[in-house]
Amino acid sequence: MARLKARRSRYRLSNRLTSGAPAAIIAALVLVAIGGASLAAGRVLNFMTTVTGGGVSAGSLGRILGAPEAEPDPSSLAYKLKHKQKINLLFVGYGGAENDAPYLTDSIMVVSIDPASGAVTETSVPRDLWVKMPVNPGLGTTWSEKINAAYEIGAQPGAVLNPAANFTGRDGGGHASEAAVSKVTGVKFDRYFGVDFKAFRDVVDALGGITVHMDGPLDDCHFPDYHDGYVNHGVPVGYACPPGAGIHFKGGDYTVTGDQALQIARSREASEEAQATDFGRARRQQMIISAIRRQATGFSVLTKGPQLMSALEKNFRTDVSFDDMVALYKWGKGIDEKNILHFALTNSNLLTDQDQCGQTAGTYALCAEDPSYRMIQNYIANEQVAPAVLTAKAPVQVVWSGNSGFDPVPLSDRVTDALKPFNLTLADPVRASGRVDKTVIYDYSNGQYPETAQFLSQFLGGADVVVATLATPAPIKVKTLSTSGFVIFLGHDYGIRWYNLAS
Repeated sequence: MARLKARRSRYRLSNRLTSGAPAAIIAALVLVAIGGASLAAGRVLNFMTTVTGGGVSAGSLGRILGAPEAEPDPSSLAYKLKHKQKINLLFVGYGGAENDAPYLTDSIMVVSIDPASGAVTETSVPRDLWVKMPVNPGLGTTWSEKINAAYEIGAQPGAVLNPAANFTGRDGGGHASEAAVSKVTGVKFDRYFGVDFKAFRDVVDALGGITVHMDGPLDDCHFPDYHDGYVNHGVPVGYACPPGAGIHFKGGDYTVTGDQALQIARSREASEEAQATDFGRARRQQMIISAIRRQATGFSVLTKGPQLMSALEKNFRTDVSFDDMVALYKWGKGIDEKNILHFALTNSNLLTDQDQCGQTAGTYALCAEDPSYRMIQNYIANEQVAPAVLTAKAPVQVVWSGNSGFDPVPLSDRVTDALKPFNLTLADPVRASGRVDKTVIYDYSNGQYPETAQFLSQFLGGADVVVATLATPAPIKVKTLSTSGFVIFLGHDYGIRWYNLAS
């Protein structure tokens, strides 16, 4: 059976908390405070007050330098971490003043932390997801738009008529994004982080550049020019760049500036097929951010306090206090990487790029397969799983015998894609003939994977787990590859839930 072809999607992004862009920024902020003794105290306090939700307390500076920790405020993230309560954070990245739409968010990520288990999940939400905005733009109408416009509501006064009071002021954009993303995901956010492209570039330059590892060349004639279009936009996509046109990077290890680092991270239309995929872009982003983290945590960076403050002061915003930032940083350093799971809502799983969510004619957008968002919310609610599920890597295959009708992607393919982050050993999804009314999980492992059986049942809304053998197989005959693990027969009941159908 042929394996699924990789789907090209612009919406996959996964960075580790301990090596992601927000963590690199946190590291820089902590280092600024540590080096504060050699800087003007007023300058440090003014900087922290500008970029964070509360400046720097004498207690936080003391704890950084080794003083005993006092009991945190019960409303703080530090308190939640200490008492092992779950935390949800929203990270958004936006173009900034150099772009014609400065406050549209290019990246949106939900990060959920469970201090009790040490688990961290990161879920990327695509910028093109079409949603009803959590504001009334005036005249009693309902405003629908791509979710990347939510930050603009509060960050750019006048961009939207009559925003709600909690979407105005210093953190209005972050809170508007929280509301929009919460509506889709069901996640209630504790805090947000927002950073623009200029801060990204300036931090790299303040660190003296970073060393990149390019596993191959990168040539792109369609990179944005930060003004009114793209660099050499006359060159057709997929064609090689002529000499001197576009951006060019050779393979190998070498030092790059902030502008070059951003080009490597943002390039979408590379001439090289491997670099033009989302996987290639995500790989480059992870490499760039890891390089920033390594440079930011080096001892010599303590001399970079003034440059780092200048880099971050005008282009980084958060409602996280500095005390909480230090607590997150210290906790994040102890994360076991095997407990970090990366997810993305894409048109290969819970979203579709078909015109079915009422978007403006001619507008490319992504729509939720289930317009009520219940399937997305159920998915995210089940992201944190028992470590035994991750380590067992149980064989799993998904079978679908129903008719997706309007959906060009079979449901077996979508569910298989949704299960990929859980470290299962997934066989190719298959289509079968014959009607299955109720979803059933057939266990061919002789009970070898009890935690996985429990997880799959919960993930599929309470589906029954039935012991099966080669002598007593599943009722519908289909050539399967997973006769040593689990075979999931998706029933008509699950199709109704997935697509939010009446029957």
